[in-house]
Amino acid sequence: MIRAVQFQGAKNRHSSGEDLLRSGLSLRHMRMIAALDDSSRVSAAAQVLNISQPAASRMIAEMEAILGVPLCERLPRGITMTPYGKALARRARSVLLEMREADREIAELKAGKGGSVFLGAVTAPAIELAVPAIREIRKLYPRIEITMQVETSNVLARELLASRHDFIIARIPDDLNPRLFESRVIGIEKACLIVRRGHPLLQNAPVRLQQTAAYDWVFQSGGSPLRQAMEANFMNRNIALPERVLNTSSLLLTLVMVAQSDAIAPVSIQVARFIQSPEGLMGAIDILPTEVDIEIRPYSLITVKNRALSPAARMLRDFIMKEVS
Repeated sequence: MIRAVQFQGAKNRHSSGEDLLRSGLSLRHMRMIAALDDSSRVSAAAQVLNISQPAASRMIAEMEAILGVPLCERLPRGITMTPYGKALARRARSVLLEMREADREIAELKAGKGGSVFLGAVTAPAIELAVPAIREIRKLYPRIEITMQVETSNVLARELLASRHDFIIARIPDDLNPRLFESRVIGIEKACLIVRRGHPLLQNAPVRLQQTAAYDWVFQSGGSPLRQAMEANFMNRNIALPERVLNTSSLLLTLVMVAQSDAIAPVSIQVARFIQSPEGLMGAIDILPTEVDIEIRPYSLITVKNRALSPAARMLRDFIMKEVS
């Protein structure tokens, strides 16, 4: 039943619409209550829906039976809405607006005009999943507007909660309530160490971890899964953590520091492979072979619980899931 939910105004716009429809109310009911609130006359609401006045009266009675509350009171001339009717009309307008927006966006997609999607991703799935999916979706819908932010999971999860992203490919940070999200694990990330071409350590590969501690390191921030995994490798082997560290979330700055000095940096294997490809920085940076495996927590496709995706966002999500399979 929706009485305990809808008329307290406790849910967001999308979940309210879903609950209304799950209660047994239909879109015709939504149109009726909105028209009734606009006109304050059953006859005028019936004209809006192109039905007879008796049919409109039966529809009102049907809604009241479903909800178990009176929605309007008849007056000598017209009707007046009860607080329940006012609340339902307000929610109904939100549902109808969402449906109109969905119709418009789908029509634009069919015409090749696009729609817009805001996506966040950590580096590895951005390269391995998001970029190929974006490339494929643009072949079908060249005008779709896609905005992608590549950042750490801590940043992306908060941007998602603030409604700045439709969905993200990342990890739920330990300091956020996982019940706020819907998530599906879609990949496991592995990392490696990169150094400049001609680095002294390349002469003695594979390198033991203690041999690297004396060099400069470029790390992500302390809370990042990649840094935690790397530091765990040091501590599990009773090796002192590197003391000369540059902290940055910028991949570009990381690559510049590695290419122009003897610094070492952990990056995802996907990033390292791209760097070594003809399209990347082939010749400037090498993977440093080591005796350790660097494994990072799996990443997930994450949305906010009870927040509906637009048609364009659902389409990009589906294309990404095809890359996973």
